[in-house]
Amino acid sequence: MSGTVLVLGGRSEIGVALARRLVRDGRAATVVLAARRSDTLGAEAASLGAARVGTVEFDADDVAAHGAVLDRVEQEYGPPDVVVVAFGVLGDQQRAESDAGHALAVVHTDYAAQVGVLTRVAARMRERGAGEVVVFSSIAGWRVRRANYVYGSAKAGLDGFATGLADALRGSGVHLTLVRPGFVIGRMTADSGLSPAPLSSTPEQVADAVADGLARHRDVIWVPGRLRLLAAVMRLLPAAVWRRMPR
Repeated sequence: MSGTVLVLGGRSEIGVALARRLVRDGRAATVVLAARRSDTLGAEAASLGAARVGTVEFDADDVAAHGAVLDRVEQEYGPPDVVVVAFGVLGDQQRAESDAGHALAVVHTDYAAQVGVLTRVAARMRERGAGEVVVFSSIAGWRVRRANYVYGSAKAGLDGFATGLADALRGSGVHLTLVRPGFVIGRMTADSGLSPAPLSSTPEQVADAVADGLARHRDVIWVPGRLRLLAAVMRLLPAAVWRRMPR
């Protein structure tokens, strides 16, 4: 793997850390960061160490404009070899339980917008017969908890969509890697006032695990790896116990 990496969600700590790791390993020469207010991505761009870094304006919620964003990336930097879909929001669960607009906004960003951009990215890569796509699901979507069911349900939908898309891409030359991290200690969780959970990871640890998994052409990556065992236990807990589980 080498060439151009496109990070959709160019302000994402995990997305930037993954791009930085790929550059450091000599597997990426050009990185394009796509996010809203792209003119303020100077710190993220400077941290990459890539031979060429670009920024593109990208509003994940503006699904109708996704195609134009991808067109611009291809025109200015060439077709991306790796697309990292790293945007998302946690939302406010308490607010979402009574504010339908907020609940829909979370689901739109974390599921509908991702379905839209993944469909477009996959179609373009399939036409070329090559490419790597990285999708970030979450342990929250493995079995949805009462404590964060709006966010969790969106991640559950995304996990299912990405799993099906990965199967549909078999034999096309395009590979999709689905990442299922646990709690990530970073800006997004800190801003939401959440305390670290057991088996937490940092964005750099997630990026390292994903980079290693990409090198091995892994289909699914749990971060940390021990989370896979916890996930198996989660499926077996009775509903009466599960509904009282914390976030």
